[in-house]
Amino acid sequence: QVQLVESGGGLVQAGGSLRLSCAASGRTFSRYAMGWFRQVPGKEREFVAGITWNGGRTYYADSVKGRFTISRDNAKNTLYLQMNSLKPEDTAVYYCNAVNSLALSRAITDFASWGQGTQVTVSS
Repeated sequence: QVQLVESGGGLVQAGGSLRLSCAASGRTFSRYAMGWFRQVPGKEREFVAGITWNGGRTYYADSVKGRFTISRDNAKNTLYLQMNSLKPEDTAVYYCNAVNSLALSRAITDFASWGQGTQVTVSS
């Protein structure tokens, strides 16, 4: 099964930037739409951003629109999330996974299990 490894998180001040990466093992990455999700303790995992298999279409949660940019490099089997103008409410563990190509906000579970995620902490 494909393994997903998220990285790039850290502690940053409000207004700062971070770039997250999601490395996928296996050769099927390029066939799937992919997305980023985040979760804080006690709350359900929520959608952040999605991108089609070829990068031709993207979709964002209203809370991050205009601040975050999702992209991918299929040659490197890697998904990215550029996060700018970070806010304390962006603090969460960030995860990546495949998403429905017709509904980019919906994760699908037959691609890979959820990875360990990467912690993003934004201080005020």
